[in-house]
Amino acid sequence: MSTEHADPGHGHSPAAWTSVTIMLIAFAIGTVAFFLDVPWLVWASVALLVVGVIVGWVLARVGYGVGGAKVVPNVH
Repeated sequence: MSTEHADPGHGHSPAAWTSVTIMLIAFAIGTVAFFLDVPWLVWASVALLVVGVIVGWVLARVGYGVGGAKVVPNVH
C-alpha cells in the first residue's frame, strides 16, 4: 500500500483563487444591482464575470495554474 497521496489539485492555485474571487464579487454586485433594479450595473457585473474567467485562464497559461511552473506545491 502506497503512503503517497495523489492529489488531483481541485483548482488550489493562485489562478483559480483569483478567478473565483473576481467572479464572486461580480455575482454579489450583480445580485444587489438586480434587486435594486439597476440594469446597467447588472450588465457591468456580467462583464466582470467574464473578466474573471479570462483572468483565470491567462494566469493558468503563464504558470499560476495547478501544476504550473510558478506554483509551489503544498506539502501536507
